[in-house]
Amino acid sequence: MSRYIIKRLLISIPLLMTISFLTFVLNNLSPLDPAELVLHAQDVPKITDELIAETKAALGMDQPLFIRYLNWFISCLHLDFGNSYVTGKPVWSLLGPAFLNTLKLTLVSFTAIVALSIVLGVICALREGKILDKSIRGTTFFLTSMPSYWLAALMVWYFSVKLDLLPTSGMDSYQSYILPVTVITVSFAGVYFRIIRSSMLSNLNEDYVLYGRACGLPENKVTLHMLRNSLQVATSVFGMALPIILGSTVVVENIFAWPGLGTLSVKSILSRDFPIIQAYVLVLAVAFVLFNTASDIFNAALNPKLRKDL
Repeated sequence: MSRYIIKRLLISIPLLMTISFLTFVLNNLSPLDPAELVLHAQDVPKITDELIAETKAALGMDQPLFIRYLNWFISCLHLDFGNSYVTGKPVWSLLGPAFLNTLKLTLVSFTAIVALSIVLGVICALREGKILDKSIRGTTFFLTSMPSYWLAALMVWYFSVKLDLLPTSGMDSYQSYILPVTVITVSFAGVYFRIIRSSMLSNLNEDYVLYGRACGLPENKVTLHMLRNSLQVATSVFGMALPIILGSTVVVENIFAWPGLGTLSVKSILSRDFPIIQAYVLVLAVAFVLFNTASDIFNAALNPKLRKDL
């Protein structure tokens, strides 16, 4: 198992290096001059070529691309992503708190998604083809196909405006989590519960299920065995759900004014604050790679056959 972990981690290193380089190059693909953006952000009244050249020299933008990338990459390893063009503050001082706020929302939503997916998946598998199964699948299909911004707007109108029960913005209390978590859960649970249902149905005709029932085991114990085997299949899917949720909270955070990465990224894009945009893309990309690696390692620990594939 240790050899598998080492090989999997070694594979991730060149992938992370490639991601970091592509993230850095994105800044240089913009038609706008970063030095000129910095001067505009500082409200410089008259921007001259000499001033632009001085700004480039001060920020190291006059060096070759690869040298700038190496300096930036080494700084990123120390969580130093440079300074914001707009505020002049260190990027991590803005990105760190926003990342923690988004992570809180992601973890609560992930827990709700996993719990709801398992419950709905088991119920639909045990009632395959019946009215309850068809009703749940039809309802979840309708809710999943509904755009998240539309669902969020409806919930704000009904629960916050009409009933005056829940806050519409911020993260002041546990009530602030209810609406955004509900929107994220509804958007994802309708997809993931089908994986549990499909895996449960594939286990229904397995020999261990027939043997357990023939031996007189209670139906709840047989169902637990089926669920345990079904979760081995869904582990990798749920493992990748965390970074997917982390990167898809942009709409929800902006609607509910959640002070997270999504809100910060939109503000940075509108103000063309490239250091924050770079750091945001890099953090999400690294999260995808790390969670994917952790998911593969966890699956290999559950299923020794997977270790031979690497």
